[in-house]
Amino acid sequence: MAIADAVEELATRFGPRLSRAVSDRALHGASETHFADAPPDAVAYPESTAEVADILRVCAQHGCPVIGWGTGTSLEGHALAIRGGVTVDFARMDKVLEVRAEDMLAVVQPGVTREALNTELRATGLFFPVDPGANASLGGMAATRASGTTAVRYGTMRDNVRALEVVLADGQVVRTGTAAPKSSAGYDLTALFVGSEGTLGLITELTLKLCGQPEAVSAAVCAFPAMGPAVEAVIATIQSGIPMARIEFVDAASVRAFNRASDGAMTEAPHLLVEFHGSEAAVAEQAARFGEVVAELGGADFRWAARPEDRSALWKMRHNAFYACKAMHPDRPAIVTDVCVPISRLAQAVEETVAEIDASGIPGPIVGHVGDGNFHAMLMPRPDDAAEAATAKRLASAMAERALRLGGTVSGEHGIGMGKTGYMEAEHGPGWAVMGTLKRALDPAGILNPGKLVPGN
Repeated sequence: MAIADAVEELATRFGPRLSRAVSDRALHGASETHFADAPPDAVAYPESTAEVADILRVCAQHGCPVIGWGTGTSLEGHALAIRGGVTVDFARMDKVLEVRAEDMLAVVQPGVTREALNTELRATGLFFPVDPGANASLGGMAATRASGTTAVRYGTMRDNVRALEVVLADGQVVRTGTAAPKSSAGYDLTALFVGSEGTLGLITELTLKLCGQPEAVSAAVCAFPAMGPAVEAVIATIQSGIPMARIEFVDAASVRAFNRASDGAMTEAPHLLVEFHGSEAAVAEQAARFGEVVAELGGADFRWAARPEDRSALWKMRHNAFYACKAMHPDRPAIVTDVCVPISRLAQAVEETVAEIDASGIPGPIVGHVGDGNFHAMLMPRPDDAAEAATAKRLASAMAERALRLGGTVSGEHGIGMGKTGYMEAEHGPGWAVMGTLKRALDPAGILNPGKLVPGN
């Protein structure tokens, strides 16, 4: 009855902003990928840090699980209420609180999406660079340590969060970090909460680093005769020190899906999608150097997208890769996984992955933020086919094990959630147990996002 008691008490405090409607619970219990639905017992819609603290105090008293929710775009079951409880939806905490243009900082609430922030920043000459593709909430992006297409130049959320306000499991509010560019004062608690996936506290405010809008931007797409030369072009580009803003890979199956989704006419072959930022002269030089690399490795059908609308169309196509590929097999569940390896081992990792997927007979388009060694596979077994489902999971496991063998990580950006906890000990060794110790210290009752990320959670 602990959960029911917590929900009843919250209902008296929040009224209609504590929803027990079946439709609302179902929305917050679904995942974009293959995980079974797990709806919470109720959904709370706080409007302030004080209200979040109130929710956590009540839930702590009753031992009720609490799960944070941004926009629901995570892919490893991060926000599923697998033990019931209360989902805290930050949709109403969506304000840009302050833009400090002189310091190149913005202070936002967790429900602000990356697109909303950049719309707010248009008149300042600044922008927030982390772009995971989905229009995710910034609180969720911090909680999962998101990255994306621009990470090769601008870094991940780890590099772009300066300070946080966090509500702990007992309702205590703490602030981490400062507006200063650096600090040597104690433990880096900001870094601890960035990537903690809601298991240590709920983020209620973020101070984010901003970047200046580049003077010139140019993007291009080029085809390659095979997977190998395309990946070799990525490695050569990075090792040559060409400062790419984005360098993305899509395989022939993904291109086929793009063409069907948008009536496109791209050659059905592996492609690189690239973008350069800088001054007019710097962008021209970078593009020329990249063109030389591409020519040496057999790249063809080189097309530039200099106009803003053409660039937007190019990246919209890339960002919609999941939905385009899903539309090719709409009845099939999607097992979406990612790994990240050192750039020197990227070709081996991709080629071995492709060979295994091809041999399986299961559709498995591959795309990647390959400029930083990160790539994704979308494995789609037939519905209700236990053998194919097992094969798809075996392929995903092989990707993770390969990444570790090559000195990489089982996830470069999707995170762990409930989907990849089985690899954490292999990647971190005793360090995974240390994570569990930190979890117990901050959340001794284990109410924050239980069943995710850490041992014994």
